[in-house]
Amino acid sequence: MPHPAQDIRKAFDAAAMADYDGLRRQLVPGFDDLYGAVLAVPGWPADAAPRILDIGAGTGLLSGLAQAFWPAAQITLIDLSPEMLARARERFAAMGRAVDIVTGDIAGPLPDGPFDAVVSALAIHHLGDTDKQALYRRIFGLLKPGGWFLNAEQLLGPTDAVHRLYQAEWLRRVRGAGVAEEELTAARERMRFDQEATLSDQLQWLTDIGFIDVDCFYKNFRMGTFGGRRPEV
Repeated sequence: MPHPAQDIRKAFDAAAMADYDGLRRQLVPGFDDLYGAVLAVPGWPADAAPRILDIGAGTGLLSGLAQAFWPAAQITLIDLSPEMLARARERFAAMGRAVDIVTGDIAGPLPDGPFDAVVSALAIHHLGDTDKQALYRRIFGLLKPGGWFLNAEQLLGPTDAVHRLYQAEWLRRVRGAGVAEEELTAARERMRFDQEATLSDQLQWLTDIGFIDVDCFYKNFRMGTFGGRRPEV
């Protein structure tokens, strides 16, 4: 059964009180490559000034990396959790950068475009499949011609057996990374809200909507970065 948005917000407000960013690196095997793929795909030069929307932005971890990668970028963040966004404000203040921050549910209205890129990391899997597809359609409409949508995401295995493999490998790796059992329990509690979809389904949804150059640009068991581009015309 889908969880109410306020339940998800409470879970992530609580996570924001801890060292969420440090834990995310431990809880996401292949973190640098997963997030790095989002930055690598557009191919913009370092002096580019893209307008970027980060949906489900949390503490601004992904958009902070984008700001460092493209210092002149104009970035907008939207997330359901006020506590997470408070950490994002602190992040960008420390960087000396001004960003637009919006508190809101990504299943609802999004900030006005157009954007050169819409990005997300480990957020959209909180939506059911129908809401995911509706969100992808809204994202398509927010992009400039040639603009990219890129999603660093947690994926459902294509079969039950493969998904069990994903889960077992994730558990082995995070324990190997030194995640304490208390933190692992808290992470599993947040994962109660997960409604993952398979990679193949999501690539097909993007194609059906009209995205081009649709692909998975990085994959490591259950973690993958995928997306596509709005046609130039």
